[in-house]
Amino acid sequence: MSRRLTALMALVSAGFLCAVPAAAKVVEEGEGSFVTRDSVTVKAAPYAVWTALITPNKWWSNSHTWSGNAENMYISAQAGGCFCELLPMPADAPEGVRRGSAHHMTVVMVDPPKALRMRGGLGPLQSEPVDGVLTITMAPGKNGTTITFEYVVGGYMRFPTSDIAKAVDGVMSQQLNSLAKLLGPVAPEPPAEKAEKTEKAEPLKSEVPDPKKVETVDEAFSSLTDDGNS
Repeated sequence: MSRRLTALMALVSAGFLCAVPAAAKVVEEGEGSFVTRDSVTVKAAPYAVWTALITPNKWWSNSHTWSGNAENMYISAQAGGCFCELLPMPADAPEGVRRGSAHHMTVVMVDPPKALRMRGGLGPLQSEPVDGVLTITMAPGKNGTTITFEYVVGGYMRFPTSDIAKAVDGVMSQQLNSLAKLLGPVAPEPPAEKAEKTEKAEPLKSEVPDPKKVETVDEAFSSLTDDGNS
């Protein structure tokens, strides 16, 4: 196991990466593949969430950058755009050397303020011949907006699947936690049985639609706002 993965696992085991999100777990795991899903509800309206989401320099963790500074992160929010990072210029660089950069993911779908989908291997997965698809959805409800990160990863990798899946889920939880802190998190909805007794609580839609149960991408995202809050 690499030193980078070992450090990630140590943080997960210590409980530093998964403190706030209402739901965070590895939902599927196979040979060289896994799916993580993390959700949290914030007070902000969907467009406010969208504006914050596409400015990762305001909420991404410094510890999960190549430069050590999240201010160097940016997302070009259009299909084919880049979720990238500028690297600092070495002090001894001769004149004419261009500043370095790192590609984290490629934007493949932009549907404000409902969904952002990007493709690529984050963190230590960048060095492996794997592919990953991160779908971020924003579902409005009466108490705010539920943000869900779903990251689907598959391919050959030089890490034990169960170890890297847990580490990646911890990192995704940390990023979502940081975004929620910027926007203002709200308490989770009460369990369904308690909601029935009080006849007041209405659970928010927090799950990404099952792609097996919908026919098109448009149908999947539109189903998030079938209650009329489009």
